[in-house]
Order: sequence, then structure tokens, then C-alpha cells
Amino acid sequence: MPRLSASRFALALALLALGGCATIVNNASQKLADNLTAGMLDQEDVDTARDGIPAWLLLVDGLIQGDPQNVGMLTAGARLYGAYAGGFVDNPERATRLSARGFDYARRATCIQLPALCKQIDQPFEGFQAEVARSGKSDVGVLYSLASAWAGRIQNNSADWTSIADIPKVQLLFERVVALDPNYQQGEPYMYLGVLATLRPASLGGKPEEGKADFEKALAMSGGKNQMVRVLYAQHYARLTFDQELHDRLLNEAIAADPHAPGLTLINSLAKERAKKLLASGKDFF
Repeated sequence: MPRLSASRFALALALLALGGCATIVNNASQKLADNLTAGMLDQEDVDTARDGIPAWLLLVDGLIQGDPQNVGMLTAGARLYGAYAGGFVDNPERATRLSARGFDYARRATCIQLPALCKQIDQPFEGFQAEVARSGKSDVGVLYSLASAWAGRIQNNSADWTSIADIPKVQLLFERVVALDPNYQQGEPYMYLGVLATLRPASLGGKPEEGKADFEKALAMSGGKNQMVRVLYAQHYARLTFDQELHDRLLNEAIAADPHAPGLTLINSLAKERAKKLLASGKDFF
């Protein structure tokens, strides 16, 4: 084997060192993203989160721009944009833009980890279904990120029938997640499935009783600590079936519960606010 000259050997070492530095920087960026996300999710003051998250979103944008192939960073960005658009933004046009950014990040992560599935996102259902079936347990994080970001985009484009037509694909993704990992995110995918099943009454093709079962699973898997499950259960199932007793019980339980729980404190604080509004409006609904 030919011997390297001193200069070429030094260059080789420098390239190896640069590669190692890139890995360290990427790992550090991912750890920063994970830590900041965890800190945000454990924030109990909703106003502090509302004021602070936009700066964090800009930081995530910069980290992704510097490392555009980082799947973990893309899924973190998707989750944060979706959560902010769904939980803090009242302006419909702004919420639409933000949820679209979240979906774009989730889609990019999918294209890196599951390129064959990526190609089927805009294609007919059958081809999409076949690729989802090929995914494995190591893909659960990307599948969930795509499903939840997609659901958020649909929610903020509810007047667009093209968007609404994607609901079966979103439901399929959540179903695949729970098939691969039934306890993922303390049962949060079942919460989404519960909402999807209760979007319409049974007379129009909805499946409210399946939705009720999904909400109950989500509650059980979180140990009753995810109060947003109770709120959505009341909002989507109890109102759909005109069950005021269940509606009021669920909302009062959410209001009375301690919001502090690892990874759920902020969402629980938001749930309490929403529960109070739903309880007040329920007097006119029922």
C-alpha cells in the first residue's frame, strides 16, 4: 500500500477531525432541541409559553437550516409548529401558515427516513397504504410526526375538500403507529383516533363508539394524566352524542386535576383553559 506524504497525512487527519466535529455539533444541536422541547412541555404558565415559543421556533428553523438531513430535528420542528398553531394561534390565516410549516418538516423527515412512503403521500390511497404497511417499529417516530402534523394542517384547512380527503391517510398512519407500538407517547395516538372517529355522527359514516373506546384507551395509557384527552373526549364524543352528564364530568375532572406531569404540564394547562370555555358554552349547547 502506498505511503502517505506528511502533507497528505495531515490533510487526512484534518478531514477526519472535521467529520468528528460535525458529528459532535449535530449531536449537541439535537440534545439542545430535545432539552428545550422538554422544558417547554413542562411549562405551567400558558402566557410564558405563548410569548416564548416563537423565539424557539426561529431557533429550530436555524438548526434545521444548518443540518437539513437531521430527522430528529425535523420531527421536533414539526411537533412544535403544530402545537403552537393548534394551541396558541387564533388568527386562522396565521394558523394555516404555521401548520403548513410543521407538515413540511414532518414530510421532509419522512422523505429522508422512508423515501418510498414519501413518494406516495400525494398519490392514491392504495399505494400509500402499501408503503405504510412496510414501515417498522424504528419508523414510529416519523410516522407519528407525519400523522399529527398532517392532522393539524387538515384542521386549519377544514374548508378545503382536497385537504379533508386526506383524512383516511392520516387515520391509517395513526393506526400503524398503535399497531407497531401500542403505548407510544402514553397513548396519545389513540386520542387522535378518537377525534377522527367522532368527526361525524354515525348516520353520516362516523364511528362514535369506536371513538369513545379510543379516548378511553388514551386516558388509561396516560394514567389519567393527559387532560387534553378528557377535553377532546367531551368536545367530540359527548357533544356528538348529546351526553351532557359525560360532557360535564370529563370537563370538571380536567379542571380539577393537577396539571403537573412530565411532558404534559403545558398541554394540561391549555386543556384546563379549553375545558372552562367548553363547560360555559355547554349550557347553550345542550
